[in-house]
Amino acid sequence: MLNGTARQQDDPGRGGSAADGRAADSYATFSAFPTELSGHLSPHLDDIVDEVVEAIRTEIAEYARPEDGTYMHVVRTGARQALHDFLARMARPDADPEAVRATYRSIGRGEAEEGRSLEPFQAALRVGARVTWRRVNALVDARKLPREILGAFGEALFLHLDEMAAATATGYTEARLHAAGEMQRRRNRLIDLLTADPPASAEAIGDLAHTARWPLPREIAVAVTEHTDQPEASRPILPPECLSRLDTRPGVVVVPDPGGPCRTRAIAGALNGTRTALGPTVPLTEGARSLRWATEALGLSRRGILPGTGLVRCADHLTTLLLFRDEELVDALADIRLRPLHRIRSPQRERLAETLLCWLRHGHNASEVAAHLNVHPQTVRYRLRQLDEVFGDRLHDPAARFDMQLALRVWSLRRDAGEEPPPE
Repeated sequence: MLNGTARQQDDPGRGGSAADGRAADSYATFSAFPTELSGHLSPHLDDIVDEVVEAIRTEIAEYARPEDGTYMHVVRTGARQALHDFLARMARPDADPEAVRATYRSIGRGEAEEGRSLEPFQAALRVGARVTWRRVNALVDARKLPREILGAFGEALFLHLDEMAAATATGYTEARLHAAGEMQRRRNRLIDLLTADPPASAEAIGDLAHTARWPLPREIAVAVTEHTDQPEASRPILPPECLSRLDTRPGVVVVPDPGGPCRTRAIAGALNGTRTALGPTVPLTEGARSLRWATEALGLSRRGILPGTGLVRCADHLTTLLLFRDEELVDALADIRLRPLHRIRSPQRERLAETLLCWLRHGHNASEVAAHLNVHPQTVRYRLRQLDEVFGDRLHDPAARFDMQLALRVWSLRRDAGEEPPPE
């Protein structure tokens, strides 16, 4: 029988940091045992390991592989190592437990790198602690160990379990964060490759998509979003099939096969009203064009030329995008085709410009123009006579009318955005 004498030593962690405090608690717990207890438990180690392995194999489905000798050897080795580490701390409570923690951080990293959940391993730790506690109780009942060690043994066992579980979780989290960061870096590089100008080769895109775990679509569209500065945890959660980079201004989203069911609706819902422009659908190697159009549309949205909230689809505004590709050119066209309006004073000039644009849009039908402008048809006819006097034969020249409509369309959009006075 053991003499039951606990070791009396100075507390090595007294008065230090929080880490020193935890070390002091650990030391105090493990120094409460008689000096020879570890040696008396060692002969029973193999039996305890056998029972722990059997319980793990029986109770935890992920470890139920009796036909896999290599895997069961790993389980047995792990159980033996855990118990050996526990007995070693009992024998030397002042030893630095960092090496033990490092072992379990490594195990946690391994579980993450293998793509497994951590729950089965932590469940195995709990099973091992329970079986060990039961076997020690049996040894006490058989009078092979003194009963007074039970309280301290239970406290030490579950402290050791908590430390192993915490170290494993730390390693697991570190590996997951590292993997997530590396995966995001690959996906950011893939976004760069998909939107490169000149375009990258399909082979280069395919290789990087494989390492980034992104299934190659047939077509893509690129969206740019004016997201607010938010912590990463608060950023929009986009559909998982999309590539997104929201650490830039504007943010960029690559949408695979955008014609898929509800694809753009899901993106609009995730961005929740944030000003966003979606470029046209293009082949896989032409993302630069989609990005360019989306960027131009976002700029027009900021100005109020295009809708200012929610998702703006370039495909719905191609004429406006075309007209605003070179505004100086359109201004030169307006200067030539609308020059006769210069000699008319505002606000009459604005009314005539609005009437002329409406008349050109509605096929020269005065009644439709009146209905659209909410004025009397006679008013429209009066204004048309004025326009006929101002422009003369040019109102009957199809090419001149087309140019006027383009220039007036730009003027109208600018006016609605609060940018443009009437033509001068």
